[in-house]
Formats: sequence, structure tokens, C-alpha cells
Amino acid sequence: MEVTVKENEFVVLSISEVSSSSSTSFSKSEPVFARFGSGSGAPELRFGQESQSGADIVINLRASQAFKCESALFRLGSAESLCISEVFEDNKETGYSRGISIQFKNEEESRAFHCAFEQWKTEMVVQGSPLPNGAVSTSTSKFDEKIEASSAKMYFHYYGQLLHQQNMLQDFVRTGTYYAAVIENRADFLGRVVVDVGAGSGILSLFAAQAGAKHVYAIEASEMAEYAKKLIAGNPLLNERITVIKGKVEEVELPVKADILISEPMGTLLVNERMLESYVIARDRFLVPNGKMFPAVGRIHMAPFSDEYLYMEIANKAIFWQQQSYFGVDLTPLQRSAYEGYFSQPVVDAFDPRLLVAPAISHVINFTSIKEEDLYEIEIPLKFACSVSTRIHGLACWFDVLFNGSTVPRWLTTAPGAPTTHWYQLRCVLSQPLYVMPGQEITGHFRLVAHKAQSYTIYLTLSATVGDMLQTSSGKLDLKEPYYRMSQPQAYSSAQEPNQLLQTQDVLTQSWVEDGLVPVQQPSPNHGAELHSL
Repeated sequence: MEVTVKENEFVVLSISEVSSSSSTSFSKSEPVFARFGSGSGAPELRFGQESQSGADIVINLRASQAFKCESALFRLGSAESLCISEVFEDNKETGYSRGISIQFKNEEESRAFHCAFEQWKTEMVVQGSPLPNGAVSTSTSKFDEKIEASSAKMYFHYYGQLLHQQNMLQDFVRTGTYYAAVIENRADFLGRVVVDVGAGSGILSLFAAQAGAKHVYAIEASEMAEYAKKLIAGNPLLNERITVIKGKVEEVELPVKADILISEPMGTLLVNERMLESYVIARDRFLVPNGKMFPAVGRIHMAPFSDEYLYMEIANKAIFWQQQSYFGVDLTPLQRSAYEGYFSQPVVDAFDPRLLVAPAISHVINFTSIKEEDLYEIEIPLKFACSVSTRIHGLACWFDVLFNGSTVPRWLTTAPGAPTTHWYQLRCVLSQPLYVMPGQEITGHFRLVAHKAQSYTIYLTLSATVGDMLQTSSGKLDLKEPYYRMSQPQAYSSAQEPNQLLQTQDVLTQSWVEDGLVPVQQPSPNHGAELHSL
């Protein structure tokens, strides 16, 4: 007889009640189904047969409004288990226990059933679902208040696809550093409860289990949660210690507190996608006092750079809009808007560190102590001492994070010159370069303001003094809409050193004019920066 098995449903060989005042008998000629669901207002396990409707045995996995309960599943053999449920009705002081012996076809089905049992027992509470005490949450979560629905939909759709997870997994710097940080610090994980915030494929949960974690709760809001369940179920030595929870950290409930949080919450420039806020919320909701966070600290590094090639590449994009008769249409009214639009895009790529013209400064974000609200707006004062005579085209940025393990502290860096990661580096290019001399001081502000599209608006201002005149250049950029250049850093020949590009540019400009092409208006020492008398 062929049996069609539905989702959250298992076929078992037989069941029998170990202790019950009234025994329910099932036909031995018909399959017995074990179904997980929430028909009673709380997660439940129901045993029954299709021919005996209404005669099901129901085990409540979590409390409801009518009763309190505790359920547990014990392995008696490779294909035999015992389910115990203790129930206490609210209006009675005493309760009763119920035991169900379950015989499976084989060890594999037994293992899958145990995973499903743990998943449903701790099934997360999302908006509109039963809460542990039976109440129903209908209020808007903090995530929904901060983030546009359209942005969240695209975000979770993106991370719900395996190809994007593969891109991150194949970043061997990222994945290898996480693995080393966990395995080298087994003492921090051994016998501990771990929460994986934004678990994705579940790879970090598996690392934590490899390091000896007592149990790992892998929280993932996208459809990737289903893939994570499959991946974890396919690793039988680890899967019984990992529970995948589909939901947002702002909304879910956990049965226990965590000793360790592990997560990969970093976006471009560290803060893009605003997942750091969810990481901090998870800390406040789930982490025990003095619990560990992997990572624990993040740093944004910044330094001014000079890159004539990049500047000309961006500026030349607006040449199209200088045409006065494009199929009879004058495009020049939009030239300035196009020019400003191209410079409003942060550039994401890998660049040669020799393009930096001053030592970098850093802004530290301590994940263990920062308040979520402090991430809504980040103000960083800038002060550099220029090392060469050059034109400054903007601010280069990268980040690193610290896994502060008890045994081996380890850094993950995205710095220029280090092995390239899928984060690359980021550069904010100013439409008006600054001219500086060796030893000259460069000051300014770098301000990040969070917006509802899960990213930040960047406000950058740089200033430098030339003689008795103050140059100031400012830009407004949208971290949500970067220019993904992502080229590998090019080696500079002696004729292409950054400090010589300024002279080379003048030759290029002249050749465009001679060839009859429309040149970009070139900034000069008296054009391209605002000059103010001191």
C-alpha cells in the first residue's frame, strides 16, 4: 500500500500508550501517522489513522491558555523512542503524565522525527502566531517599524537564494576566519547554548556544534531557513543539537537564554543592511549577562585617497548628457543632475593601498555595549596629515571585526592589500577634489544616517588649507546604491604612480580636444573646490 506523506507528517510502524487510564487502539493493517501542527492554539503532536477520525492521541508540545505542559522525547533504541508529556490544568493543582512508545521503520526516520520534535517544541513565535503563554502577538515588530516593507521583501528574497549563500560561503577569508575563530576557541562553546543570528545556510551553527555547543538555535527570517534545515539534517552527528527557527530576532521567542551569540551581521562599510541593529537586539533579548559575542567589536577605518583614473571614470559617465542634439533632443538640462548622481554612488572595489595619501583613522563599534539607537546616526570627525603633494579625490573606507575568544582572539579584515573578501572596500568620491601639500592637515566629518531602505545616507565633508585659503568639498552618497566596480587592485608601473597621475591627466584632456571629442570640464587649482578666506 502506497502512503503519501505530507509536510510535518511522519509514518510510524506502531505506537502504544505506556501509561494511560484509557488506551486508544489503532489498526495494525493501516499506517499510523504522527503529525506536527498547531490546531489547538499551541504546537502539538497528533497520532492517528485516517479511518479513525476523532480517535487521535494528542501530545501538547508547549503551553496554551488552558494548561501548562512539559514534553520530552527520549531515544530507547535506534528506531524506538518514548514521548513523555506532563500536563497541569490551570484550575487544578495536580496534573497527569502520558507516555507514548513509538516504533519507527529505521534509524533515519527516527532521527528526522527527533529533529522535527525539537523544531516544533521551540517553534518560534512570529506575528499572529501563538506565544508560549497562549497570547497572540498582533503588534507591529520593531523591525517593521524601522524598515520599509518593500526593502525587507527584497532583502529576504535575496538571502533566501542558494546562489547568494554560495557567494558568501566561497569567500574563504570570511568562512575560514569564522571557522578558525570558533574551533580555536572550543572552550567558549563547549557545553554552551548558542544563538546564531541571521543563520542563513546554517554554516555558523554547524561550526558551533562542531566546537561542542550544547545546543544551537539558528534564527533565520528568509526562506533560506528551509535549506538550513536540510543541510543540518544531512549532518547527523550534529543535527540533534541544532534547531532552525524561521523568524526575525525582533519577534521570536526562545526557551532558554544564550551563553554565546554568533552572527555575520556585517554589510558594506560594516553597517549596510542595518543587521548590526538586529545583532544588538538579539544581545539584549537572548544573551546572558557577560555572555560572549562572535564578533564582539567592529572598526571602520578611513583615509583620504588620490585616484585620477577612478575620478575620470565617474566624471566621464556624464558626457552622454552633454549632447545638444541627441536625435534632435538637447540633453544638457540633465547633465548636472547626472553628474551629481554618479558621484552620489559609493564605489565598491578592491584598490591598491598606495592610493592612500595619509595614515588611516578608526571608529570603534563595541557590539557588546552599544545601544541599538546609537546605530541610527553615526558621526565621525576626520583629521589627517597628508604625506604627499597630490589631489585628494575622496575618502576610502574598510572595516574589520574582532572575535574575542578566550583562547585565540582573531580579526577578520577587509583592508586594502589584505586578501580580498566579498565585501571589498568602499570609496566615497568627491565631485570636487582638493589640492594638498606634504604635511598639510585635512579635516572634515563623516556622517552616516540610517534610512528605511536598510541602509545609510553618507554625508562627507573634507577641508584643507592652501596658503591663506580654505578648500572645502562635500558630498552626499547613498550606501544603498553603490557602484559595484569590484576590480582587483592594479599594480602601478613607475609611469603610473598615483602622484604622477595629475600631470598625465592634462595630456589626456588635450588629446580629447584634438580628436574632436567632448571633454569633461577639468578642475583647476582655482576650480573644483570652494575657497574661503580665513
